[in-house]
Amino acid sequence: MYKILIADDESIVLESLKYIIKEKFGDSCEIECAKTGRSVIEAAETFRPDIAFMDIHMPGINGIDAMKEIRKGNNSVIFIVMTAFDKFDYARETIKIGVLEYLSKPVSRENIENVLVKAMGIIDKRREVRTRDLTIKEKLETIIPFMEKGLIYTLLIAGDSGESTGKYRDILGINEEYGYILVIEAKQEYAGNISNVVGSSVRLEDHYELIKESVKVEMNAVVGPVMTNKIIILAPYDKAAMPLEYRTKLVERIRNLIHNLEDDINIEMKVGIGDVKKFDKMNESYHEAISALQLGNGTVLHALDVKVGCDYEDDYPIDTEKALFQAVEKGDVDVAQNETLRFWNWMVKYHKEKLSDIQIKVIDFVLRAERQAFLKTNKTYKFDGRSNYLEEVVGASDINVLKRWFIEKIAEATNTIAKAQENIQRTPVEKALRYIDENYGKDISLDEMSQMMGISSYYFSKLFKNETGTNFIDYLTNIRINKAKELLDEGRLSVKEIGIEVGYPDPNYFSRIFKKNVGKSPSEYKEVIQ
Repeated sequence: MYKILIADDESIVLESLKYIIKEKFGDSCEIECAKTGRSVIEAAETFRPDIAFMDIHMPGINGIDAMKEIRKGNNSVIFIVMTAFDKFDYARETIKIGVLEYLSKPVSRENIENVLVKAMGIIDKRREVRTRDLTIKEKLETIIPFMEKGLIYTLLIAGDSGESTGKYRDILGINEEYGYILVIEAKQEYAGNISNVVGSSVRLEDHYELIKESVKVEMNAVVGPVMTNKIIILAPYDKAAMPLEYRTKLVERIRNLIHNLEDDINIEMKVGIGDVKKFDKMNESYHEAISALQLGNGTVLHALDVKVGCDYEDDYPIDTEKALFQAVEKGDVDVAQNETLRFWNWMVKYHKEKLSDIQIKVIDFVLRAERQAFLKTNKTYKFDGRSNYLEEVVGASDINVLKRWFIEKIAEATNTIAKAQENIQRTPVEKALRYIDENYGKDISLDEMSQMMGISSYYFSKLFKNETGTNFIDYLTNIRINKAKELLDEGRLSVKEIGIEVGYPDPNYFSRIFKKNVGKSPSEYKEVIQ
């Protein structure tokens, strides 16, 4: 539907235009008319036209002034000027108004129809752009919560990869290089003397949307999901440090926010706030916020106010220690090894005579790194899994043996995390392909594989075909036959042994499958290559 406003002081012009438009465009146009400058301005305010035919010379307010007034309240209306006078007399005055076309009276039917088609084409394109923009905005509104949770997860749990967080920040429009973490914690419920964290989490989840919107009204922030009885919030910041005055005001604002929320949802809450950090060290701000919650008394606690952390002797390489464990947490083996070596060199340079202290620090670091590995992977903890550590460290034949042990253990823990993260990032099909490549000799079925991936066999089969271009059975068969050919080429094993090796314990079935795919039986193939 196109709304068309016709402004002219001659009734015959109004009726003629209405007739031409209705005959050509039918019910796709809604038309209103006005005979004076004032009436056309008033009509434009209520009718909101898409297109306006304007006569320049009308009683009262002239057409030029009327168009200027209409344009103030309707920036998208398309003006088409009709006049019996030379257009050069007024073209300079109307150029800023954005007139689409100047029609000289008398105006032919063809010119009217052509200029309307042109105007309607402009309107259609605008509407298409508007619809597309609204669709994109709607999709973004749907996806933004997932992006926010993804950014929180990447920064604090998966470890910042730079590129990954950069993409999240681009999508979310975060241009700041710094930020800090706030952690909202719901007070734990108790049944007798037993803490009920789950109950607190459920209650927090019930009011999550209200909490999230209240936080976003108060500050520019990325709000993460409910994790146990906590909500993690990332607040971007434009400076490397927060002045005391701003920090004091921030604590007061958050305290008022929490008090208002507690009144609305009837849940007691505390907030821990970490110090400002660069994005690649946001995990430190998170741990500071958690420590502030644990150490301080009050509703809102800032890490700098409760003195989270401890002091170190002047020459202690705390930056190296932090970099080492950040690398371990990210699964970055090369950086972890480099930082481990740097820390080792510091110990040997300044404390070489204190061997027992070096040994204690080595064990301390290795246990901390392995704890990170246990927490971030499915690795099974065994009570006696480190029974030989003390003997190996204390009994090292020389300091270089201890150095190798130190670096290797840190690397092992880091590599465990790296493999786990790599596995998380793989698609179900990528995981399946790796499993097939490593276990083709076992009894593998589509149903068992889909169960391992945690999805239905139908969906897994569809994914597999889409990503590999072949179905599951054909892919598995191709892997097995190619491996069988390699073993036949080597000539070390019998045909029966090769069949068992590649997953076909029945020699007759192996022979049939091999011949179907290769064109020769295994024995015939073996004779040819010999």
